[in-house]
Amino acid sequence: MWQKTGLYEKHIKRIFDVAISLAVIILFGWLYILLAVLVRIKLGSPVIFAQKRPGQIDCKTGQEKIFTLYKFRTMTDESDVAGNLLPDEARLTPFGKKLRSMSLDELPEIWNVLKGDMSLIGPRPQLVRDMVFMSQEYRRRHSVRPGLSGLAQVHGRNAIDWEKKLDYDLRYVDRITFCEDMKIIWETVCKVLLQEGITEEGSMTATDYGYYLLRAGKIDLATYEEKQEEARKLLEQADM
Repeated sequence: MWQKTGLYEKHIKRIFDVAISLAVIILFGWLYILLAVLVRIKLGSPVIFAQKRPGQIDCKTGQEKIFTLYKFRTMTDESDVAGNLLPDEARLTPFGKKLRSMSLDELPEIWNVLKGDMSLIGPRPQLVRDMVFMSQEYRRRHSVRPGLSGLAQVHGRNAIDWEKKLDYDLRYVDRITFCEDMKIIWETVCKVLLQEGITEEGSMTATDYGYYLLRAGKIDLATYEEKQEEARKLLEQADM
């Protein structure tokens, strides 16, 4: 089982997370209220989008803790005639795109940091349906708390392929230092100010890891469907 090694990682990182998240909530409470009002006017209710994500591995169970991640809503609930939600590209409004380009939709995740589900810096929490397709080596990324931003996010975010993204996550997990976290925070702020794109070229949202593997011929359809069912069961258990 992976264990924390450095002084910063063991004792200081969590204190830093709590201090900064509290400061953000106090100093930018007005911004939270403003964004909530704008989302309510332009997109309706609910203002907050909640979704289950895999978090840090529980040392007692050896499994990832599934937690609820919070974001400001960026999509509508438009459906087709059969009642199925339209694709993300059709439901993502210009207002929602603007929130995403400035990463303002992620501000509610500060609450996740304060609760201890996340850290300011760490591997971004992927979907449960992505996690089930990861190898044991790649799932080492879950040996630490997921982060608001991470090494992969300042090196291309969704514009890089899955292998590079996961390799960046492992590189971070293997070397967690105060200086590295400060560097990533600075680079994240710069990217947000420049409003750099967060999605893959030609896509509004990232491709699911399982679909990426299937499309690349790295898994077959039977394995894809089996893993999707595994993800559904994990989400059902998390809702109990």
